[in-house]
Amino acid sequence: MKEEISKLIALQELNTEMSGFDQNIEEKQQELTDREQSIMDKEAAISQCRDRAKELEQRQHDIKAAHEDAGTRIKERQSKMMQVQTSREHQALLKEIEDAKKLIKDTEEKLLQVMEEAEQAETEAVELENICAGEKELLVEETDKVNAAVKKLNTRRKTVFNKHNKLAKDVQGSMMKRYDKLLKKRNGLAVVQVVDGVCQGCFMAIPPQQFNEIRKGDKMHSCPTCQRIFYYQAPDNEADGK
Repeated sequence: MKEEISKLIALQELNTEMSGFDQNIEEKQQELTDREQSIMDKEAAISQCRDRAKELEQRQHDIKAAHEDAGTRIKERQSKMMQVQTSREHQALLKEIEDAKKLIKDTEEKLLQVMEEAEQAETEAVELENICAGEKELLVEETDKVNAAVKKLNTRRKTVFNKHNKLAKDVQGSMMKRYDKLLKKRNGLAVVQVVDGVCQGCFMAIPPQQFNEIRKGDKMHSCPTCQRIFYYQAPDNEADGK
């Protein structure tokens, strides 16, 4: 029975290692995905900056047009003032001239503000492009590293898989069936150690009498709570004492 338990312990170690391969590969690929997403986000931000710059360019055009139109109106109204006959007409023209001068002042302030915003949008776009270019270079480097690491992991996985299959053939059919069922049911952990009378799978205490029986190692025992297969490993000081 000790030999059978030893085989199950070895199988569990191999299964744990194999599940670690998948997690490791997934984490490495996720790093690439995160880098790609970061680049995509920056490219989207660059596009927004460019669109914003175009909108501001159009606003500059509209403001300049309004500015020029106001200047033209001032000249026209000043020319008409030489021809008016009444004070009322004169005052009306003066009012239009003052309104046009105010509009010119407003458009000058708006134009300056819009030009600053356009320059800021362009500067931000250029900065993002530089950062994005650097991230793309890093992505190429990281992709090569990840591909090499994944290849190495897959090679090791194949070795472990073959070792697992070879060992599984030496385990009794009914025991292997039970092991596989627990492996699926208990998230990849079918065989666990008992430490100080506590299951290391579900961390529930077991009866003292069962713990004493498990320590003998001459019979297969399972956790009364999670049904995982138990094994006992003597502490170093206990092993030395024996």
